This record gives sequence, C-alpha cells and structure tokens, in this order.
Amino acid sequence: MNKIVRHTLAVLSLVVIAVVMTVVYNGSEKNKHTKTCTGLRVELADERNFLSKNDIKSFLDNGYGAYVGQRLEDIDLKKVEKILDNRSAVLKSEAFVTSDGLLNVRITQREPVVRFQKGNFGFYADERGYIFPLQHNYSSLVPIVDGEIPIEVEKGYKGVPKDARQKKWLGEIINMISYMAGSGIWEENISQITVSRGGDLVLIPRVGKERFVFGSPTEIEEKFSRIREYYESVVAEKGKDYYSSVNVKFDGQIVCRQ
Repeated sequence: MNKIVRHTLAVLSLVVIAVVMTVVYNGSEKNKHTKTCTGLRVELADERNFLSKNDIKSFLDNGYGAYVGQRLEDIDLKKVEKILDNRSAVLKSEAFVTSDGLLNVRITQREPVVRFQKGNFGFYADERGYIFPLQHNYSSLVPIVDGEIPIEVEKGYKGVPKDARQKKWLGEIINMISYMAGSGIWEENISQITVSRGGDLVLIPRVGKERFVFGSPTEIEEKFSRIREYYESVVAEKGKDYYSSVNVKFDGQIVCRQ
C-alpha cells in the first residue's frame, strides 16, 4: 500500500469518526429537546445526616413545583439550586439533568464545629462562622458552649453575626475549638464550655471537680499550657479534686481555690 493510499484511508477514517460523533451529539441534543423528566436522583456528598433524600424531594416539590413531566431543557436548574441553597443545612447544591430523564441534585451539607445553647434554643456554627439552626433529624457531636453567650440572634437565624464584636468573638471561639480538636487531648477531656456573667469562659473537664476559669478566648495556647502545668505539678502534689476552681486567665499565673 503506497503512501498516497494510506493517507487517503487515514483521512476517510477521520471523516467517518467525525460524522459518527456528530450524529451521536445531534441525537443526544434531540433527546434533550424531546425527553421529559421522569424523576429525581439525589446524591448526598457527605456522611452527615442533617438532611435525607426525602427532605430534598420535599423542598423541591414545595418550592419548585412540578418538574416531573417537564421537558429536560425547560427545567430551571438555577432555580433548583437556589431553592436548595436557601436551606440552612445545605452548604452547596449542584443540579443537572441526564439523558435517562432524571433531574439530578448533589448536596454538600454544612459541617458544624461548635454548638451553642442560648436560653431555650440552640444553634450551630461552621468553621467559617456561619450560624444555622439545630436540625430535627440529627445532632452533631461537637463541643457545646452555653451560658451568657454574647451573640444576639433570633431562633432560626442563619448567617453570620451582624455585629462586628460578636463576629470577632465567634471567630475566636471557633479558633479555640479548632486548637482543642488538633491537640489530641483537650477535645476529649473538656466536656463543656460555659460563658459566665462576666464574660469569662469556664471549662468543665470530664473527670474531676475543677472548673477552669479561662477568661476570653484569646492566648489559647498559653492558657492550655497552664492547665497542663496544673495537672502535672499541682495535682501531683495536692492530689485529685483538692481544688474546685483553677484560674488560668492571667499571664504566668495559676490561681487555685478550694
């Protein structure tokens, strides 16, 4: 087979492939224009259980209306995503249709890092400082902060604090929770954080009667270092549960009271 024949066959092969791809593409586009939606497929992109697939279906049924029976090309995917993104437990949604006639939605749920209990209601905050309500279906096992929490939000609020000082305090608390989680010891050994009337954080350990007066959520590493020193030095000398109050909020000081 000479060079000219081989070249001609190669060109013809490319033309055939191009024609086949064009036919397939046009067929796919034609199906998209003529095929109607037959149902919903929901994918939850994480293992948190704030939302179920039935919840997502209910949100769309109530917020979007009838999408089953609608032509695939006519489904307003931006509207679908807006409806779902407005749900407090949803971090991000992605909507698209497929040639099997299904409306597909992929849901990424918010990940709380701390739970606040304020009076008769509570709320979560994620690592970005976004506040959202507790969910009926699922409770996340994260550190709990209660007491005189200096964040003024109404029950059901979602979003960031509007006041700059409250936003700053929340950021400091989240930074503190992050430090505890990364320490390998404090997240497991501190069972609760309470905000006193004076604004001090009081850390309550899982074991022992001590209450650690932490002060503001600043100078975190230094204060936890003083708590560690208390256990290694004071408890070693005086024994467990000798003191009930241990103040570590002052630089270079550990103030113990029975």
